[in-house]
Amino acid sequence: MKGLRKDGSAVRVMTVDDSPVIRKLIKKALEPEGFAIIGEAGNGRDAVELCFKLNPDIITMDITMPIMDGLEAALAIKEKNPRQKIIMLSAMSDQDIVADAMSRGINHFCSKPFKAEDMIAKILQVINE
Repeated sequence: MKGLRKDGSAVRVMTVDDSPVIRKLIKKALEPEGFAIIGEAGNGRDAVELCFKLNPDIITMDITMPIMDGLEAALAIKEKNPRQKIIMLSAMSDQDIVADAMSRGINHFCSKPFKAEDMIAKILQVINE
């Protein structure tokens, strides 16, 4: 199984997206491969709070969300834990948004809609860095 660490434990993933459908798709893509979805949030503010309670190995984070967007949430999380691994998800391939995210220390992206194998490959790449 791809979602297991060398010690046999599952890679712990937190999904953040204002769309319950997208969160469900991510879960459906990852769980059969052995990843553990340990938490979900529908906006950036909830993501920041949940992140520090759950301590995930990696976070998949939508950019455009209500209350607090993914870029703001990622910045808040990275300020407290610079080593937290985050993959930004976006249906927008706007280079300004990507550049803004990179300037905030985010350098991993996955486009929506995503293919399950692409999401898995990206998570494994980020986890193994």
